Amino acid sequence: MCAYRVLVVDDSAFMRKIITDLIVRDESFNIVGTAANGKEAVEKVKELQPDLVTMDVEMPEMNGLEALPLIMAAHPLPVIMLSGINEQGMKETIMALEAGAFDFIRKPSIAHAQDIEQVSKALLEQMHTAMQAVRSRLERKEANERKAALEQAKKTPQQKPPGQAVTEKRSGSQASTDKSPVVPLAPSPAVSAQPKRDVGKSAPAVAKQETKRQQSGTSVTAGRIEQQPAAQPSNKSVQAPTVQKKEDLSKGIGRTPGQLNSTTTAAGKSLHGKDKAGLVKPEPHKTVISSATRTPAAATPPVAAPTVPAAPKGLSLKKGVHTSNFRKLVAVGCSTGGPRALKTLLERIPGDFPAPIVIVQHMPPNFTRSLAQRLNTLSPLRVVEAEQGMTLETGTAYIAPGGYQLRIVPGAGGKYTVSLKTEEARNGHRPSVDTMFESLLSLTSLERHLVLLTGMGSDGAKMMKKLYDAGVQSTFAENEETCVVYGMPRSAVELKCVRHLLPMQEIAPKLVQVVK
Repeated sequence: MCAYRVLVVDDSAFMRKIITDLIVRDESFNIVGTAANGKEAVEKVKELQPDLVTMDVEMPEMNGLEALPLIMAAHPLPVIMLSGINEQGMKETIMALEAGAFDFIRKPSIAHAQDIEQVSKALLEQMHTAMQAVRSRLERKEANERKAALEQAKKTPQQKPPGQAVTEKRSGSQASTDKSPVVPLAPSPAVSAQPKRDVGKSAPAVAKQETKRQQSGTSVTAGRIEQQPAAQPSNKSVQAPTVQKKEDLSKGIGRTPGQLNSTTTAAGKSLHGKDKAGLVKPEPHKTVISSATRTPAAATPPVAAPTVPAAPKGLSLKKGVHTSNFRKLVAVGCSTGGPRALKTLLERIPGDFPAPIVIVQHMPPNFTRSLAQRLNTLSPLRVVEAEQGMTLETGTAYIAPGGYQLRIVPGAGGKYTVSLKTEEARNGHRPSVDTMFESLLSLTSLERHLVLLTGMGSDGAKMMKKLYDAGVQSTFAENEETCVVYGMPRSAVELKCVRHLLPMQEIAPKLVQVVK
């Protein structure tokens, strides 16, 4: 197989040399060119047509964040961002991930050989994952095109105008001739999947029956008819905006007297109008349901708590009513492609959501704080980086900090708090989704809702399965169509513990419906 063509972009000639040397260690990749700034990168992408780009975030003339949308518009391909650890670099990295960058790595420390080796391993792993994702998308596209061509070929003889001769092989049975008038001239996919009882009806009758089915909100899923509550596809687009409308009317007006003060940390901020950015129009709703056997929950060994700064008091009220009295909790796990998926998810959840949302996103220390700050500017919810001892509240999303394992534990007075420990990585990650999910096993008094979004590997799937077997039936996963990497959700689907398998833009409306 030919090596993948890579363009390396960095304003430092020394760093371009280091990154180039790290990449060419793997025979799967070949460096076809380098660029010193974003403007040069845009030109070289058009000229060289590479398969993949590594690009520095901070550069003169045109930085990586400015170059990224131009590159994606001209020649969509995986772009891996290289980020410094300064605050501006981290903020721009998060924005680049939202804008379509495949993933990012921090720049290696030139003074430490061990650090260079770690960055090399992470970079090559991401590059292989990116190219695998490209291959999977191409294979899926080709499979869909073949399927569409076969369906069209089956319909073509039935769509020919009256009087045109049609040559067919006849088996001696008259049944095939009797069926042809039944199919209307422009059958929809739903009509072609008619049950056998429709055979023999006239074309107008079948069309009339299909119209009634569409009006009743019935969808055909996995070979069976499933009734969607309240015409789900059409309501998805209006559910979140309805809440937003209420919030817009309340600008400048105080909340109800029932609004409570908080005991956690985050800077208050003004309510911003939300865009309605979404992903590609989703495929029809699919559901994976399984009645699995129960397995005993694994015990978590006690670990001594390190010295972690306590959460400052007085977290300001952003939107909605924040209370520590709740009976529902949402837990979310994601990895590669997660920042963009979280943006889509949290933008569509209203500020008065009646449950806290705890999120594990695989990300290094410090970057998780930038992610929380960025999402807090986009979501009706209050979004913070979780801290040791924080009391969970409704209408708030908590991002697990990089470098810590996060658990949810019962606190005083029936409240629930955050526990952070500097333990070993689990499934190669700290924080780990499995560790967070596992902490929910004993919280049987809570109605727990689990979500797995895009990401490589299988982190979170094992404990989602345990929780599912223990009776947690509200389980969501992002489907392959919208995943950047269909790894973590696929693992959960294969374990048959996913109740709702949906495209990214449908998860939030469905989650709001189920929780509320």
